[in-house]
Amino acid sequence: MAKKIIKKIQSANNNYTAKDIYVLEGLEPVRKRPGMYIGSTGVDGLHHLIWEVVDNSIDEAIAGYAKNIDVVIMSGNKVKVIDDGRGIPVETHKQTKKSALETVMTTLHAGGKFGGQSYKVSGGLHGVGVSVVNALSKWLKAEVCRDGYVWAQEYERGKAITKVKKVGKCPPAGDVPKGHKKTGTTVTFDPDPEVFKEITFDSKRILDHLREQAYLTKGVKIIFSDERSEPHASYTFYFDGGLISFVKFLVHDEKPIHDNIFYISKTVEDILVETAFQYTEDIQPEELSFANNIHTGEGGMHLTGFRTALTRTLNDYARKNGYIKESEENLTGDDVREGLSVVLSVKLREPQFEGQTKARLGNPEARTAVEAAIGDSLGEWLEKNPADARKILEKTILASKARKAAKAARETVLRKGIMEGLALPGKLADCSSNDSAETELFIVEGDSAGGSAKQGRDRKFQAILPLRGKILNVEKARIDKILAFKEIRALVIALGTAIAEEFDISKLRYGRIIIMTDADVDGAHIRTLLLTLFFRYFPELVNNGHIFVAEPPLYKISSGKRSEYAYTDEDKAEILEEFKKEKMLNPNIQRYKGLGEMNPDQLWDTTMNPENRSMKQITVEDAEKANKIFDILMGDEVAPRKRFIQMHAKTVKNLDI
Repeated sequence: MAKKIIKKIQSANNNYTAKDIYVLEGLEPVRKRPGMYIGSTGVDGLHHLIWEVVDNSIDEAIAGYAKNIDVVIMSGNKVKVIDDGRGIPVETHKQTKKSALETVMTTLHAGGKFGGQSYKVSGGLHGVGVSVVNALSKWLKAEVCRDGYVWAQEYERGKAITKVKKVGKCPPAGDVPKGHKKTGTTVTFDPDPEVFKEITFDSKRILDHLREQAYLTKGVKIIFSDERSEPHASYTFYFDGGLISFVKFLVHDEKPIHDNIFYISKTVEDILVETAFQYTEDIQPEELSFANNIHTGEGGMHLTGFRTALTRTLNDYARKNGYIKESEENLTGDDVREGLSVVLSVKLREPQFEGQTKARLGNPEARTAVEAAIGDSLGEWLEKNPADARKILEKTILASKARKAAKAARETVLRKGIMEGLALPGKLADCSSNDSAETELFIVEGDSAGGSAKQGRDRKFQAILPLRGKILNVEKARIDKILAFKEIRALVIALGTAIAEEFDISKLRYGRIIIMTDADVDGAHIRTLLLTLFFRYFPELVNNGHIFVAEPPLYKISSGKRSEYAYTDEDKAEILEEFKKEKMLNPNIQRYKGLGEMNPDQLWDTTMNPENRSMKQITVEDAEKANKIFDILMGDEVAPRKRFIQMHAKTVKNLDI
């Protein structure tokens, strides 16, 4: 963070006392409607409790007062967060007549971010955060090391069960790790099972979040420990390079097209704008945006400002240096973002987030600040780094040419075809219903399985589209090449939505698109190729829950007139044990190598009948992580894919994106 900002904060805020705590309203609504405060009471909301407590510690670090943060998952899924910041004030609060610590922990909208001078920058209204965590915990303990003493208070479901009391002296410098101060706050909480149905913290999810925070808060050490298993796992994150290190992490499995990473840290109208980016040979962009260290997954004004400034500056440079002729059209936003890996971080006094989960930044002044910062700096950087500038412009101009070729291909394949009365693909066995609320399209591997599926289906609402062989890997292919592939073209026409810029979900002909492939390596590969196609070029179908994967049985187990189907090896073992108990000896076990081995009745009974079948709905919980997985599995680089397979081969049976 800029030294100027830090000095300004420190000079104004050395006295962090009870008068800096502002109270707006009570706490009771949190337990009545927890989803309003943490997004949900599922796994996301559960982890949001940790984020809220950690954000308080991060705010202390941003303000220049904390250098070390420890996050510990204890046995029983209790959580402890420790920082070496100033410590929450404990003296009596003038307005509430209670300790400032108790006020912060038990009152909604009470904290040092509500108009006092303690925090110029914070992750939103975090007096809300810690009190919400308290309200949704069956037990919480706050310990503050301040003024030479340790003060503590315990709570149950948001209500104090002890007074704030002095429990000892702060440890002397020799008893704490080097670099720690004799002040700080420790919050230990136990999530409430009355609120959360399942309380199991995901260490990988926590690691990803803490790594992110360490990149964004340069010079802060974050240690994560998981004490739920032996030996205890421990990880330390510390990045002197900040966003530059973050970008290097993002592109480590890609091939950068230029050497130098663009980086700026500039304050415009009291808003700190920090960004770093590098272009790679990839086609897909990766844009991560943050406001006060909070990941704005849906972007917002700051990201809009970045995109506008990037497009304008590259066009200006391209025209000035002859990359684009006077008669040629400008590069578009999509052109200049192809293969871009960027991290954008803004820090501002009063962030306005859309929604309690803070997915999108709404401050118009953030757009203005980012545009100004990028506009001032990027043009100068391009002039100083002409070799890098040339490679970036060559990349974006190639993207522009590909976009024009893709547009021509779409028009040829789709628009022209529709105008000429293009029929549905000949291999498609359509259904009679036109109601997308009930219709299904089965994408089936091979003509043999396609034949069984066509005979076994319910013709009223089930359509069958057999595919011959493996489709094109679209991960590194542009749309003109994709639409030249006959099998993909047939699928696009069957769906009815068109593709890319012409995509229109309202024209979707089938409410459920079901991938039905063999339960072998080739079937899994075809399934992954299809999922890559849908994820990259039909994301709305995935996001709106239209994509499914059928789960055909692996075995048919028969004895006498009785037959059972096993969908997993575990099912097979249970069925055999059941047959043994019923003294049905020596059952016949048939292993299905492919869907084509099933007759139409068997395929209907096991895989297609809505009353009996088992299907997985494909969802994307985290688009960026899914993006990385597809990039690893389907990209050009062999080494990352090999590492991924080696890491997960023994533990993953089915890959859920």
